[in-house]
Amino acid sequence: MRDSRVLCSLIALLLSLAVHGVSGDSPYRFFTWKITYGDIYPLGVKQQGILINGQFPGPQIDAVTNDNLIISVYNYLREPFLISWNGLQQRRNSWQDGVYGTTCPIPPGKNFTYVLQAKDQIGSYFYFPSFLFHKAAGAFGGIRIWSRPRIPVPFPPPAGDFTVLAGDWYRSNHYVLRRLLDSGHNLPFPDGLLINGRGWNGYTFTVEPGRTYRFRISNVGLTTSINFRIQGHSMKLVEVEGSHTLQNTYAALDIHLGQTYSVLVTMDQAPQDYYIVVSSRFTPRVLTTTAVLHYSNSRRGVSGPIPGGPTTEIAWSLNQARSIRWNLTASGPRPNPQGSYHYGMIKISRTITLANSAPYMNGKQRYAINSVSFVPADTPLKLADYFKIPGVFTLGSMPTSPNWGNAYLQTSVMAANFREFVEIVFQNWEDTVQSYHIDGYSFFVVGMDGGQWTPASRTRYNLRDTVARSTTQVYPRSWTAIYMALDNVGMWNIRSENWARQYLGQQFYLRVYSAANSWRDELPIPKNALLCGRARGRHTRPL
Repeated sequence: MRDSRVLCSLIALLLSLAVHGVSGDSPYRFFTWKITYGDIYPLGVKQQGILINGQFPGPQIDAVTNDNLIISVYNYLREPFLISWNGLQQRRNSWQDGVYGTTCPIPPGKNFTYVLQAKDQIGSYFYFPSFLFHKAAGAFGGIRIWSRPRIPVPFPPPAGDFTVLAGDWYRSNHYVLRRLLDSGHNLPFPDGLLINGRGWNGYTFTVEPGRTYRFRISNVGLTTSINFRIQGHSMKLVEVEGSHTLQNTYAALDIHLGQTYSVLVTMDQAPQDYYIVVSSRFTPRVLTTTAVLHYSNSRRGVSGPIPGGPTTEIAWSLNQARSIRWNLTASGPRPNPQGSYHYGMIKISRTITLANSAPYMNGKQRYAINSVSFVPADTPLKLADYFKIPGVFTLGSMPTSPNWGNAYLQTSVMAANFREFVEIVFQNWEDTVQSYHIDGYSFFVVGMDGGQWTPASRTRYNLRDTVARSTTQVYPRSWTAIYMALDNVGMWNIRSENWARQYLGQQFYLRVYSAANSWRDELPIPKNALLCGRARGRHTRPL
């Protein structure tokens, strides 16, 4: 009898892990995070930050391809909290995406355990708080997904691996900025730039002379593209958001909002300290900050002028973006070469055109895509879809092309079918650079250019070796086109990475649907899923 009870308990445990969407064949990594307020001084002025385990920025996540990540988040704030995972694809599992369209926020004083898997992914990403403009207060950190031991990597192991979290910053507390947006105003110009939560020369990277190091650089800012460079040193680009790239060498790199680049830097200069420089791009006034690259045998501090970089030059940035190519012979998360996936030979099923705008509605600033300015519903869309709650959203409420009519407010959701292969054109007629992210996916940036996109623009597409990534820029009065295989069922956020624009409506959700209703296509609702809004009081499932 006792043996049968043990056997039943073991079977129940295995079933529980299966339905949570984790793989029993891959290792587990456990994290416990306590979310608290804390005083921070990133620009020399005391302000209220949001800390994870007392840290700003938050702790690093390290994982290997296919690892299961069990992250228990305890919310000690006075307001609800959500955290999302920029670039992690959450295969078959949009339940864990951590944006309000899929996941209920964690109430004050409560906790929630995310169950994630780094399924078939490698590369450099970051996490961030996605709710109530908390991103302006911190709680972001780096994610590194390493290749499995037997999967070849197209460069020798570096002597060290550094995460660089850079971006613009405001001295005002996040709730002040949020009230400003809620009142119908845009954000003011940022107060400065940060590198790993520090201002001018506030962070030091220590290196050994003659060795090569990897730097994973993410733009975690709110509103501004940046340029990254290291005094006296060149950078060899090796990876972009999970794609190994042709190893081109750059003196400076443009990194737009939400993007991550991975470079190798060899310490081949005289032993001293050097500036690591981040400056703003396409801004009326150039913001600059620095960190320190410290050779371990250095006896001399940073000196000389800070290396200058590009400021408002669009052609420079466009040409650099076009130069970033896929390494066709390198392995990705699996041993087969990246180039074995011939994206340019797949027939597209339809074209979706998305045009951004900045309308004023009832005297207040809003932002829109195809004239629709997104408003959050009272219930996460994924839960409303699962429980078939009427009146939360309407499929097809997001147009697939611009109508250039008056803007309107809507909880906008676009319908799509599993295994479609779509072309998405981002059309930008504004005078500012746009940056778009798509949750749940990696897509191929096949083309970008100035002016109006037309079908004839396809003749200029790169259909052989463009890079696959999850965030792309669209230059002023220009277009960017992507190809994307809809191979991940769920409710997925498509958004501006400019966080003020996202907050004021420049986003929508893509519902990728499979009629099979099978766990093969999509995992079931987590047993521990938080239920809020009109889903409150309902039940998830018994296991």
